[in-house]
Amino acid sequence: MVKLPALSGLLSFMARTKEFDQQAVLQRAVCLFWEKGYHGTSMQALVDGLGISRSSLYDTFGDKYQLYLKALEAYKQQYGSQLCRLTGEAASAKAAIQKLLEMVVTDLLSDDQRKGCFMVNAGVELASHDLQVSQLVSETEQQLEEAFIRIIGQGQEKGEIGKEKNAQALARFLNNTIKGMQVSVKSINDRRFFDDIIRTTLLVLD
Repeated sequence: MVKLPALSGLLSFMARTKEFDQQAVLQRAVCLFWEKGYHGTSMQALVDGLGISRSSLYDTFGDKYQLYLKALEAYKQQYGSQLCRLTGEAASAKAAIQKLLEMVVTDLLSDDQRKGCFMVNAGVELASHDLQVSQLVSETEQQLEEAFIRIIGQGQEKGEIGKEKNAQALARFLNNTIKGMQVSVKSINDRRFFDDIIRTTLLVLD
C-alpha cells in the first residue's frame, strides 16, 4: 500500500512550488509586451521571459490575454503614481507642466529600444477592436487629462495662466502633445526636436 504524505506536508510543498514574486513577474510581463506588443509575444516567450512554468502562469495570471490586461493595469497605476508625485513637487503650474513634458522626453530618449509608451502602443495595436484594452487606454488618458485640468486650474487661480483659457481644451492639447512625442520617438532621437515641441507647447499657456 502506497503511503501518502501528510496533508500539511503536501500543502507546504504546493505552497513552495508557487513561491515567486507576482509583482516582479508582472513587471517582466510589462517589459515583454511593451517591447514586442501583444501579438508579437508568444506564450513560450512569456514562459521563458517570466521565469515561471506555464502552469504557474495560467494558475496565477490566467491566459495570455488576461496577463496582458493585468500588465496594462499595472502600467496605468504606475503612471498615475508617478504623475501625482511629479505634479505635487513642482513650485508652480507651468513648472509642473514643463517638468512633466521634460520627464516624458527624457524617459523616451533614454530607452535604446525606442518603445514609446506601452499604453499608446496598446491603443494603436488593439484598442480599435478590443473593448477592454480601449477602456484601459481611455482611463489612462482621462487620468492625465484630469491631472492637467487640476494643474491648469491652480495656475489660473494664482494668475500664472489666463482665466479666459479653457482648462479642459488646454489639458487635451497637452495630452495629445505627449502622445505625439511618444509616437515620434520611434523614428526621431534628436533631443532638440522634442525641446522645440516643449518650448512651443509652453507658449500656449502664456
